[in-house]
Amino acid sequence: MEFINKTSLPLDKEKIASLVSLVTPEREVEISIIGSGEMRRINKRYRGIDKATDVLSFPLQDSEHLGSLLLCADKIKEAAQRYGHTIDDEAALLTLHGLLHLLGYDHETDQGEMRLLEEEWIKKLGLPASLIVRSDAR
Repeated sequence: MEFINKTSLPLDKEKIASLVSLVTPEREVEISIIGSGEMRRINKRYRGIDKATDVLSFPLQDSEHLGSLLLCADKIKEAAQRYGHTIDDEAALLTLHGLLHLLGYDHETDQGEMRLLEEEWIKKLGLPASLIVRSDAR
């Protein structure tokens, strides 16, 4: 795993690395932590959505590299505070969600497969409520 933190947000790299090795043990993943301005620009460029988002996934068609994840430091802090858990738990949750997207799951188009798989991993890892569940509750 390549981990690049372009912000001052202190994150437990080992917690994220452990999660990545459990979920995708034989594939390399690049994870970058960026600010909301950079996330907004990237989200607009690649998805046509002019706002920052919490996580973006960029899969690769490569047997060795699964792809890249971008996590927004500002969204991590906001969600951790809003939902009452640590920034490391929020970063792990976003990483899990992004990894499932890199593996080809899509909660917007599937029949609940990603939601079920995400919930299984959340229970195994002792993480807070999933992004999909939180999105459904809004």
